[in-house]
Amino acid sequence: MIEARHLRVLRAVARTGSFSAAARELGCTQPAISQQMKALEKSVDTPLVVRSGRGMQLSEAGKVLLKHATGILAGLSAAEEEVAAIAGLRAGRVRLVSFPTASSTLVPPAVARLRDGHPGVRVSLVEAEPPESLAMLRGGECEIALAFRYPQSEGAPPAVGSSAGHGTPREARAEANLEAQQLSAGTDWSDLVVTPLLDDPLVGLLPASHPLAGREGPVELAELAGEQWIAGCPQCRGHLVELCAGAGFEPRIDFATDDYPAVVGLVAAGLGVAVLPRLALQSVRPDGVSTVPVRTASGAPALRRVVALTLPDLAEVPAVALMLERLAGAAADR
Repeated sequence: MIEARHLRVLRAVARTGSFSAAARELGCTQPAISQQMKALEKSVDTPLVVRSGRGMQLSEAGKVLLKHATGILAGLSAAEEEVAAIAGLRAGRVRLVSFPTASSTLVPPAVARLRDGHPGVRVSLVEAEPPESLAMLRGGECEIALAFRYPQSEGAPPAVGSSAGHGTPREARAEANLEAQQLSAGTDWSDLVVTPLLDDPLVGLLPASHPLAGREGPVELAELAGEQWIAGCPQCRGHLVELCAGAGFEPRIDFATDDYPAVVGLVAAGLGVAVLPRLALQSVRPDGVSTVPVRTASGAPALRRVVALTLPDLAEVPAVALMLERLAGAAADR
């Protein structure tokens, strides 16, 4: 096997014309140079130098090998420099996948802080909700996925309650069960490195004219049992159904949309009530609606847990570790 150190010796011998001069250039002994040249000749099974008088020159095979050695050593040097740049955070790449509310609230300050100190690190962002974002992480399409799950749902059986749209009760239950199975894949983080970011409280949205609008204390979900509901993403919708079931009723979901401004607009128009994460309201103007704290049937505040996820090997990459640190800092500031 040809080793890089042997190629460096060959290059030095060709440049200086002798083993002793090559030894002085490389800072080692003449016998060490001789031994490495013998090892290289043994690897290629042919002489590489020809002695002539007091000097030496490369054989035909030696000249061919030197020609390739120059490119090989230059490539190795460039590779070492690039790796050192990544290790020293002078370069690198971090691909983020995030759900929309984190994209607009947590990601911008975190990326800005990272670039302030390390402008050579490139950061890109694609939006996706769990479980799609986790599939992208495990599939090598990103280094960090921002995700969330509801602690009230951990270990709970899948909810099979109301679903937007029409169909027979059996079809609705089948659809809800399928949705729950798909979403369960997005809450299994056992193979990932989890960086907790924040607990994001859920806030009730009521039309400004609603009798409970403006209440200072929390609203019990059971007080909204007779309302028409506006639901969000599939995971959020499933959690809403579960919370309402715990409060003793099945919500009538007339509208389902992932677009938070649309949710606010529907509530403001008096078409229903909704529950949104507080982070969502930090990037949407809640004009025409009243926001109230929401309490679950157990008396605990409703919330979702927001985290940054990566693979164990990726967590050791300097740029990824720094990005996780900056995300945690941005969350702590909220």
